[in-house]
Amino acid sequence: MTMTAPVSTPSDRSAPEDGRMEDRAKPSILVVDDEEGICSFLSRALERRGWRVAVAGSAEEGARTLERIHAEVIILDVALPGRSGLDWLKELMAGGYAGEVILVTAFADMDTAIDALRSGAADFVLKPFRVEQILNSIDRCVERTRLTRENYVLRRQLSKKDSGRDEIVGRSDAMMRLRSLVQRVAPTPSTVLIQGESGVGKELVARALHDLSPRADRPFVAVNCAAISADLIEAELFGHARGAFTGAKDARKGLFYYAHGGTLFLDEIGELSLTLQSKLLRVLEERRIRPVGSEQEVPVDVRVVTATNRDLKAEAAAGRFRPDLFYRLEVMTLTIPPLRQRAVDVPELAALFMRFLPARLAVPPLTLTPEVTRALMCHSWPGNVRELRNFVERSLLLGEFPLDDLDTANAAAVEAGLAADPSLCAAAVAGNPPCAPCPVRHVRMDGDNDVLPLAEVEKRHILTVLARCDGSKARAADLLGVSRKTLDRKCVEWGV
Repeated sequence: MTMTAPVSTPSDRSAPEDGRMEDRAKPSILVVDDEEGICSFLSRALERRGWRVAVAGSAEEGARTLERIHAEVIILDVALPGRSGLDWLKELMAGGYAGEVILVTAFADMDTAIDALRSGAADFVLKPFRVEQILNSIDRCVERTRLTRENYVLRRQLSKKDSGRDEIVGRSDAMMRLRSLVQRVAPTPSTVLIQGESGVGKELVARALHDLSPRADRPFVAVNCAAISADLIEAELFGHARGAFTGAKDARKGLFYYAHGGTLFLDEIGELSLTLQSKLLRVLEERRIRPVGSEQEVPVDVRVVTATNRDLKAEAAAGRFRPDLFYRLEVMTLTIPPLRQRAVDVPELAALFMRFLPARLAVPPLTLTPEVTRALMCHSWPGNVRELRNFVERSLLLGEFPLDDLDTANAAAVEAGLAADPSLCAAAVAGNPPCAPCPVRHVRMDGDNDVLPLAEVEKRHILTVLARCDGSKARAADLLGVSRKTLDRKCVEWGV
């Protein structure tokens, strides 16, 4: 007996305008059993609890159903007409099926149960069963899927974790604007393209977009497209079936699967081949992926954030990047300026690295004197923030700052920037010694340098020091040489 019931599934309707797939709710379930009573009983019981259900009377009918819909859980009878449920289970696993399978049977023995679990079944239920047994089994499947994704993502994050705070650092106008844009764009589902030279912190911005979005409690998966060979990147992203290519002894899920419900960050997107660019465009448009070597399409609920150090518009004009994908990616473009264009951010970054690296290296910290700070600001930093971090780490290992390793190519630009920067040091204005962490030019408010009212100079300097102390008024008061009460009074006066 073969039967099938209509079912409303993600493939039967287009994705919502906000880009979120509806399979974030209860999963779709496929019941494959040749007993009409079992199919009817399970359909009614599961649909009453909010699941979407399709039924089939044989493995062959189930396979055809999976060509139309994606079922996250299959309830599969072992004894079926034609191909047995156990044989079809093995084919599903070899083909890269990304869901869970619950086997049910009225004639079980230990060998069958062991074979089922070894073949990839998530659970094994004996007939006759109560509806609570099936519901508990489905709940375990859903939880197992969630934990598998989270564990995979956590392992990737732990293996790559090598920074201090995951936040955008910098008080320059460019970084202030960038932070404002990130906060505005993050809550939306729009695709974002992040541009900037190598080492400026593109992944940091991508993480900020994720952390400030409604997907913050779901996975953030980052992949460097340039670090994976062109032959393997498609399988890495979409997964693959067993035997899909030489060496594919087992089926494997891809990064889109593990990023389900969250954010997938594709760094160095310009390194993808034109063929893979075409497939990525299709995924962005249709919200469905096809594992390599598989005939089944799987719906995905993933926000894609991309990054590049290339000029993708020029690459598209030269035929090295698909124009249609470029226009799809640049819904919103965030550009991170190189460090040489925002030297005023260098002291804050250096101080950040000096706070967390000594404990990691088990060495004492070094003092960032005005001389060292000025030298750091005058260096051009071709490797950007990554190079600055490495320089601080090397200095800690040496026990001193190797300032001779730094160039002064950026000195003129730094001087020009400081001359235009209104954050002048109030300590020098009052005729006192300059505060040790202050990197800016120390000028006196006399006839030759009458650029700002004294009250404005004082306010800007105090707020700058307070920001660099992460809002700690106790630390800021200590650095400024004033009482905490005085600082509190000033902040109230300025509405801070």
